[in-house]
Amino acid sequence: MKASKLLTSVLLIILSTASIAQQSDVKSLFRTDLSDIEGREAVVLEVVYPPGVASASHRHNAHTFVYVLEGTVEMQVAGGELKKLSVGETFYETPNDIHSVSRNASETEPAKILVFFIKMKDAPASEPAGD
Repeated sequence: MKASKLLTSVLLIILSTASIAQQSDVKSLFRTDLSDIEGREAVVLEVVYPPGVASASHRHNAHTFVYVLEGTVEMQVAGGELKKLSVGETFYETPNDIHSVSRNASETEPAKILVFFIKMKDAPASEPAGD
């Protein structure tokens, strides 16, 4: 079960802090090797942010695509524009970006996003930014 231990570690890193990990609900939906891109894999997660929850600054060592399923979230990469995203809207960051803002924009309603990663196989998809 090496893959399940790795996925658990990645999920905790994505959330960046223990307090966020306790408050957010992260569900792994899909993972597969990308046979036509040697050494790469695709991972899909569903993340539910309770009202007011935010993650600490971090980086994804992956091409990262976010799709908003419910609620409103705020996303920003270092040096980029703060984006407020609603249902059906998307956000992208490169493997080199620092994800400086990732939060539920509402203090009263939860938000739910799908996160799609294209990354090196078995490598963590996220790590603290180390400001």
